[in-house]
Amino acid sequence: MIERLPRARPGSAALQALVDDLAEQLGRSVAIDDPLVRMICTSRHFGDEDPVRIRTLLQGRADSDGIRYVLAQGVTQWSGPGFIDGRDDLGLLPRYVVPLRERGHLLGLMMIVAPQQVLTEQETKAIARAARAMSAQMYAEHLATDTEETDARDLLLELLGTSPVARDAARQRALDRGLLRETPHVVVSVIQVSRGQEPSGQIEVALRGAVEGFRQTRSAHGIMAVERDRAILLQVRDRPPGPDELGEQSRRIIEALGTFLDASAAPVVGVGGRQARLADAWTSYEQALVAVRAARRLPARKGVGDWEELGEFAVLLQLPEHALNESLIPKPLRTLTEANDDPRLRDTLLCFLENAGSIPKTAEALQLHRTSLYYRLRQIQQITGLDLDNGADRLILHMGLRIEELLASRADDVRV
Repeated sequence: MIERLPRARPGSAALQALVDDLAEQLGRSVAIDDPLVRMICTSRHFGDEDPVRIRTLLQGRADSDGIRYVLAQGVTQWSGPGFIDGRDDLGLLPRYVVPLRERGHLLGLMMIVAPQQVLTEQETKAIARAARAMSAQMYAEHLATDTEETDARDLLLELLGTSPVARDAARQRALDRGLLRETPHVVVSVIQVSRGQEPSGQIEVALRGAVEGFRQTRSAHGIMAVERDRAILLQVRDRPPGPDELGEQSRRIIEALGTFLDASAAPVVGVGGRQARLADAWTSYEQALVAVRAARRLPARKGVGDWEELGEFAVLLQLPEHALNESLIPKPLRTLTEANDDPRLRDTLLCFLENAGSIPKTAEALQLHRTSLYYRLRQIQQITGLDLDNGADRLILHMGLRIEELLASRADDVRV
């Protein structure tokens, strides 16, 4: 399956020259990928190209199955070069893989097509010499890029911080430097992953790779920050996002992270409320943090929480984690649960409350005769001791059901 994954940044002319020189020496196809196995630059073909290479070049998109396979070989943790087997079902020939490192940083992976998984001593020496030169060149380019990203990250964190004075100063710097512009539509998304089997560095690289393609789009302009196990994306837009635009963006980010990371990463995205001023971006950020908790706790949301769709959950999820426990469930609701193992009464109560106490709508939704519905509602009132015609009593039961829904998923929240 081909997914719409972001491309790696293209390599410099100097790096391309090193790749071309090595390929000519070896008479083999050589490519440099980033740590997420996205192509940075590649040599010409020498008759050894395979379907994976051709698809990548022609479509300009990553083959997600191929990426997953290569990463599953643990190449980003290798201390030295080695071969990976081919996969006929993927159209992938064996490759000689060289991790390109400098001062502890994994900068990329050199991939050399080697169908027989055999290289001469002369070839391996030439590859080692080229790898040292490539690593040095990529490290110099990495330093320049890293400085820019660090500056943008620090500015964004100040813009979303708790100090009004620092926020205002950061906003002005962002405008002066052209990193952001004043628009009537501002939104912040927070992307969070669980710390599973993946090394910390690989998580940060994956987050950056999955999110960076949304900094500049046809409809949005923004900046991002990556910290340990989360990324923050601030976007400004000249027009309001479409009905499902931010949801689709969030799903694409989750899909990309599913390609780059193990399933234990369990990524979620929280989307903050839409704000009308850049000065209020911090509000959208705080809301996005709540939406992340919703995405983690409510499986029905499939990893995406949107503040503007949370309803009463937006209030409940602002409670501290230690306070969100069974003690919050109202006694009348606990009595209903203890008195009747039949889930039909609870289902009827929830449907009734979701339909604002409308008997016709509830009966239709449950496909239940109204006489039977009235009977169930009387049972609920007798057991709970509450009056379903009373707004305050209905609110108690409705909030209790929402709290139970939050508690039903015991997945631990990742600290944000």
